[in-house]
Amino acid sequence: MPKSKRSKVVHMTKVTKKTREHKERLFDNIRDAIAQHQYCFVFAVDNMRNTYLKDLRQELSDSRFFFGKTKLMARALGRTAADSAADGTWALAAHVRGTVGLLVTSRAPGAVLAQLGAVRRADFARAGAVAPRGFALPPGALHATGGEVPAEHDVPVGHALEPELRRLGLPVRMARGRVELDAPADGAGHVVCRAGDVLDARQTRLLKLFDVCLAEFRVRVVAYWTAATGEVTLVDPDAAPEQQDEDADEELEDGKSE
Repeated sequence: MPKSKRSKVVHMTKVTKKTREHKERLFDNIRDAIAQHQYCFVFAVDNMRNTYLKDLRQELSDSRFFFGKTKLMARALGRTAADSAADGTWALAAHVRGTVGLLVTSRAPGAVLAQLGAVRRADFARAGAVAPRGFALPPGALHATGGEVPAEHDVPVGHALEPELRRLGLPVRMARGRVELDAPADGAGHVVCRAGDVLDARQTRLLKLFDVCLAEFRVRVVAYWTAATGEVTLVDPDAAPEQQDEDADEELEDGKSE
């Protein structure tokens, strides 16, 4: 029977499950990198963005970055002095908790801390993020930044956005060829978010449409290990967000690859 030529739906989100081989490779790669470099940093990332992280990897191309389940990375460092990857790395494993990664490098700690501390990139917030400040749209003709800059230095919102703004719940209308926002009863404007709000998809879309960046990509060092002395130096032990490690009792095969 001839093979069907009908088009088939292929789900691009489908990924291959990591095998034990992938996870054991991460374990071995961490240990090999530690043997070849002088320092190992535990760091946390605020508002993870792959694009900015890729740039950081290129800047530190002589170093190694590792991300995975915390239990796997901690096990690679060693849980006790007897099974440490190197002298003293077991003490660093205690700081591998929450959402963190490992940076293994031979660059001096001062240079690494300065370089990572300088990494700050403003970006659009995503659903689930907490708004650091409020944002409201003033009534009347809408401008591209929603009132973030004076109207004389801004440009009007394009008429093509009017249907989407209406779909997102804004009481907008076309008037004299411009998109205008009707004033609410109090006349104060339309509040998109308030400081401390947990943003939903509608709010983040409105913030992006008006070019309002409420997220910041940052890298913060928790602690680092020095090969020469075997000591662990604390930098910011509260940098990693506290979260329950649901995989604390899982075995090695539940780790992620590098």
